[in-house]
Amino acid sequence: MCGYGGYFGSVPDAEILLKRMASAIAHRGPDENGVFAAPEAGLAHVRLSIVGLGDGQQPMSDETGDLSIAFNGEIFNYVELREELRAKGRRFRTASDTEVILHLYAVMGEDCLSVLNGDFSFAIWDRRRQRMVLARDRMGVRPLFYTTHAGTFYFASEIKALLQVPGISAELDPVALDQIFTLWAPIAPRTGFRGIHELEPAHLMIVEKGKTSIRPYWQLDYPGHDAPPLFADERSAAEELRALLTDATRIRMRADVTVGSYLSGGLDSSIVSALAAGMAPQGLRTFSVTFDSVEHDESAFQMEMAKALGTHHSAVACRAGDIAKVFPQVVRFAERPIIRTAPAPLYQLSGLVREQGLKVVLTGEGADEVFAGYDIFKEARVRRFCGRQPGSRIRPHLFRKLYPYLPGLQQQSAEYLAAFFGAGDVPLNDPLFSHRPRFKSTAATKIFFSPDLRATLKDYDAAEDLASRLPAAFGRWHPLHQAQYLESRFLLPGYILSSQGDRMAMAHGIEGRFPFLDHRLVEFATRLPPEMKLKGLVEKHILREATKDLLPPTIGQRTKQPYRAPDSHSFTGAGELEYVRDAMSETRIGDSGLFNAKAVSKLYEKCQSQPTTGFRDNAAFVGILSTQLWLQTFTGTSIRAAQAA
Repeated sequence: MCGYGGYFGSVPDAEILLKRMASAIAHRGPDENGVFAAPEAGLAHVRLSIVGLGDGQQPMSDETGDLSIAFNGEIFNYVELREELRAKGRRFRTASDTEVILHLYAVMGEDCLSVLNGDFSFAIWDRRRQRMVLARDRMGVRPLFYTTHAGTFYFASEIKALLQVPGISAELDPVALDQIFTLWAPIAPRTGFRGIHELEPAHLMIVEKGKTSIRPYWQLDYPGHDAPPLFADERSAAEELRALLTDATRIRMRADVTVGSYLSGGLDSSIVSALAAGMAPQGLRTFSVTFDSVEHDESAFQMEMAKALGTHHSAVACRAGDIAKVFPQVVRFAERPIIRTAPAPLYQLSGLVREQGLKVVLTGEGADEVFAGYDIFKEARVRRFCGRQPGSRIRPHLFRKLYPYLPGLQQQSAEYLAAFFGAGDVPLNDPLFSHRPRFKSTAATKIFFSPDLRATLKDYDAAEDLASRLPAAFGRWHPLHQAQYLESRFLLPGYILSSQGDRMAMAHGIEGRFPFLDHRLVEFATRLPPEMKLKGLVEKHILREATKDLLPPTIGQRTKQPYRAPDSHSFTGAGELEYVRDAMSETRIGDSGLFNAKAVSKLYEKCQSQPTTGFRDNAAFVGILSTQLWLQTFTGTSIRAAQAA
């Protein structure tokens, strides 16, 4: 795991620029750094040494000097690939997975992407062909950003490095802001920065002869609605799932340093930790976050699982006020406005891992997307069930079963439940059926947009923009698979793996590894019948069946409790910090030009005075505050933001 940047074109004082780019992202690679500068191209690299500790320095060139690479991430099947290459006569100088990529590219060209199993992004300078080749892993674990300025192409693992280029400055993209306040994240390739783009997951980019080509090398796909099931026998499906997950975990334990594991107390991280514990002869180190608030805390389950596995467990306490203390740093590393505080405790958690001397942790992320674990999947099923009989007074009562951790819903009437969850509000054939309520409730935060921003956006609709990007096969998929695609293709890389994942972990030089996102496991899961994943209203059914011997019943049979953190009330009340008052003041809000200062002032007062607030107000408060912090951090001022679309 590392970070890199570079250019293709003409750059004065290239080595100086490359060193500045590396310095801007030094947190990603605190162990080593290096630069490679040629007349036509350059690479900068900062290294978090995990594999090939003594000989994996980057940028790395092959023996001929024709190929040079800067690489971020891990290739988990590098051992097998290296042996195959050696059998073909290739000679290796290092023990690193980086050199494996160079040899594969020399043999296969860009087709080498098809055999890589890993979380990665890389840039290869092909001197002989005078081209820069860039690629990103299938699920979007590792980031890659790019832009062009004064005829030169620039790229980097984080946007901070691109901002080191003279003439490139930070400017907020208003369309991206609208997308964040609707979909939780920008739609790639758009980022929060105007003119700076993100290479989409599973895409290859080639820059040569003044032209840029971008194409996917892998696609998330599902069988047609009427396709015969691949697995009629649940037992055989569970056995294959167990074998795939075990191997995905095994190869992610490969490292020349100690590998730990996050342990939230939920099903997914407990499964990963259980498998990893059996592969760690010296014992497994596990890490978790605890909360003061009962509705967010899962420490009892964390300790039960740690005791069952016999792990050496450490926890970081996220207490009242802690989120506010780290939030400016969270926004700086996220590099975008966010509407939830959930990244903040994960920022704290990665700090704990670093303090304990580790660099690598396994996590359970991805299981909810791959095996249909989120409430949104169950909610969509109940909404469809109600939509088939709009007048039913019985069917809406099923909504109570979805949220046992929300006691306020348990006493509500059928009419209230149907109205609250939007049963019957969305046509059953709407491609965004599963997500419309979420998008609608999030978009309600835009009531705080200023008239100027509304005028800039005009009639732009972020949800419809998203719908226009769906693949041609989307309409032939089962409704559950449609919902899974929306989560896996957009929210997972756009928010979960970035704002809550890579950025928060790498802020402290910690590499997260994700067994559930092994592409073999993902491809297997896409072919499973929907009822094996969501059986009635039981989420991740086949995963539970495949791993039930690994976990205590209290963990294995737990209903999904989504990871959440305290929102607006993290910033108000006793001990309220000066930066919050300043950023949310009418003067600062007015200066930014993005929000209605009077309306925000009332929102601020409401959040200060009421012990609880609803989703809209929480999301709006966090979104507005993070936008103000983004402006202060990246533009160096809170003056009026540019309004041209």
